[in-house]
Amino acid sequence: MPRARPAARRNRREARLRLARKFAAATLLALALLCLAWELWLAPLRPGGSLLALKALPLLLPLPGILAGLRRTYLWASLLVLAYFAEGVMRAWSEGGLARGLAAAEIALSLAFFAAALAYARRTR
Repeated sequence: MPRARPAARRNRREARLRLARKFAAATLLALALLCLAWELWLAPLRPGGSLLALKALPLLLPLPGILAGLRRTYLWASLLVLAYFAEGVMRAWSEGGLARGLAAAEIALSLAFFAAALAYARRTR
């Protein structure tokens, strides 16, 4: 009977790690899609879209490492996403209407990814 407890604890830990990986990947992909949709269709700076949509590309660079569960990728991607948080704060402050709502979504997604990435990195020490 004593061996069942460590196995159950290990299974719970692995389940939490899988959940953190899936959540981090989902929020990172959602943030990239939000950036694309925002700058191409929803509220672009110029009618017809702008080259600012290219800001979604750096978010796709860490995606393979995130999906593979590479701890180092989680660490540097958590620093990368802080730039998107800062952009969201600045655009929420300076713009109005739909752009303000999109900026709030960018803030929420960047914070969610940051929290998931740090949780995963902490649990894989």
